[in-house]
Amino acid sequence: MKKAAPFTIGYSTCPNDTLIFCPLVKGLVGCSIPLAPEELADVETLNTWALVGRLDITKLSFSAFGHVMDRYVMLSSGAALGRGCGPLVVSREKMPLVNLSGARVAIPGRLTTAAMLFRMRFPECADVVAISFDQIMPAIVRGEVDAGVLIHESRFTYQRHGLHMLLDLGEWWEQTAGAPIPLGGIAMKRSLGEEVAGRFEKELAQSVRWALAHRDKCSDYVSSHAQEMDEHVLQSHISLYVTPFTVDLGKEGKRAVELFLRQGREAGCLPPSTAAPFLTVDN
Repeated sequence: MKKAAPFTIGYSTCPNDTLIFCPLVKGLVGCSIPLAPEELADVETLNTWALVGRLDITKLSFSAFGHVMDRYVMLSSGAALGRGCGPLVVSREKMPLVNLSGARVAIPGRLTTAAMLFRMRFPECADVVAISFDQIMPAIVRGEVDAGVLIHESRFTYQRHGLHMLLDLGEWWEQTAGAPIPLGGIAMKRSLGEEVAGRFEKELAQSVRWALAHRDKCSDYVSSHAQEMDEHVLQSHISLYVTPFTVDLGKEGKRAVELFLRQGREAGCLPPSTAAPFLTVDN
């Protein structure tokens, strides 16, 4: 019998992703499918790769997922979704929110959830530039942009750079939508089949549980890929983005994702789609 080709897999270098995948890729928990060596990249690179279907299993911003639902299905495990964890709009000088309509604003990639939230909240802002998430704070400090949308570790360190928060986009979403904010999740190619996806979904949930119970055994892997090495920042990042929803989105999490996708389509940020976002059978 011909040996099955390993499944390609990719996720971000952020502590929440490296933590939850560490047990799986390091063989600390079981995995029923063969995996190729993991590919780590920033989330916007992963979003762009998904447009051409480069990886079998991939981390995606939920906004990017809205563009590739015909090719990928979202797993109910592995997601970054919760409350009080949304992107922040910051600037070097304090300014009224109304001034953002004429400001030059940096976003962490055009396919990120942060970019879509900003577009939904400030549709009149036309001067938007997409740069790598870790270059947004330096660009603001140098005066190259007037403001920027921060994600990941930058959320915890912007005050060190003398920047001021103008708006918490996650808080805005929670107040207007009445739901937790869906940031990113783990998707698999639909062509792999629901049976395979269902098994991997359960194994990833097991990996999340193991990682949370044995953080010390994952610390070297997490810190070796992190942008910010401060231990307090790493742990704050993990605590904020790895939540009970990461183990299983459940009904509440899935409703939040479906609402986010629907409102994104209504706002003209996402294309129409009739594909079911999640697995349709109970695996």
